[in-house]
Amino acid sequence: MPKISIIIPMYGVEKYLRRCLDSVLNQTFTDWQAICVNDGSPDKSGEIAREYAARDKRFVVIDKENGGLSDARNAGMPHAVGDYILYIDSDDFIHPQTLEIAYSLALRDGSDIVSFTYDRIYRPQLMVRHKLGLDTDNVVPRAIHKKYNLNKIKTRVTNDVYEYATEQTHNKFNPKRHWLIKHCQVWKNLYKRELIADIPFIKGILFEDFPWWSRVMLRNPRVTIAPLPLYFYIPNFGGIVLGAKQLRIMKSLCAGIKDAYLAYKENATEYQMEQWNKKFKWFFIKWAFRKLKYLESDADIIDARQCFSDLYNIGALENPPYKWAVKLREDIVKFVGKQ
Repeated sequence: MPKISIIIPMYGVEKYLRRCLDSVLNQTFTDWQAICVNDGSPDKSGEIAREYAARDKRFVVIDKENGGLSDARNAGMPHAVGDYILYIDSDDFIHPQTLEIAYSLALRDGSDIVSFTYDRIYRPQLMVRHKLGLDTDNVVPRAIHKKYNLNKIKTRVTNDVYEYATEQTHNKFNPKRHWLIKHCQVWKNLYKRELIADIPFIKGILFEDFPWWSRVMLRNPRVTIAPLPLYFYIPNFGGIVLGAKQLRIMKSLCAGIKDAYLAYKENATEYQMEQWNKKFKWFFIKWAFRKLKYLESDADIIDARQCFSDLYNIGALENPPYKWAVKLREDIVKFVGKQ
């Protein structure tokens, strides 16, 4: 059995897929399987993945009808037999030592999660080049050539994920700034399979990472934080989020807030609820409510009002932890007509 299973959803990524799969092939750690989930892609993504599978039996191709990113990730999980799981979006790629480093740290520390980060220079560089009309497909990040010595990697190990995981923006004076697990991107972590095997992604929504990660945190995972830029996040300028209508984004955010809130209401300790409320929930509520100004029709406003009414009715708008959150709650209550 492979030590690590890598789940790679694929849809319309023939332009990027070889780069992604090559980055898996180039790993210094070789005991892996890569589950390529062809989510009904209309291009040659499936053919490319099968080409790799024909050359290397560690690649497995799963074909399914289109169901979206969450559905594709869920479809890959039953085929994952590794002790640990890594997710890679098929238009992105990873550093050659990603698996070696993450797996070694997981074993060393007995951790359920090893958290790393993405190259924060490469993505902005590509966005600038795109705006200038320059090539973005053949730009190689400098960080990919970095050679890491496992014995010299600085890490922090915690049994309290809420101390470091956050959606907040922190300034340079924060003493923990280098160790923060910012935002909820699924692909920034290596997970023990038994930790996440029964936590599905919500099908059909955008920003599915947030409710999923919220549920993972509820299980009190032991986490090793290694703030190394091991993931290369590519701005797919034709991607689903960038092209999505604002109403769909707002409804997806509200659906994620509702799902996570109900899970916390039922299962969280007082500390977990307090930390999640303070560091995650209200930032996503603010993000969702800001989408109102982009809505285009009366029908969209009605849909939005229903979404926020649902959050109000289940109690998700209670306990605003900041002055801005108190004002935001007042604005939402006024919008849904609950005053």
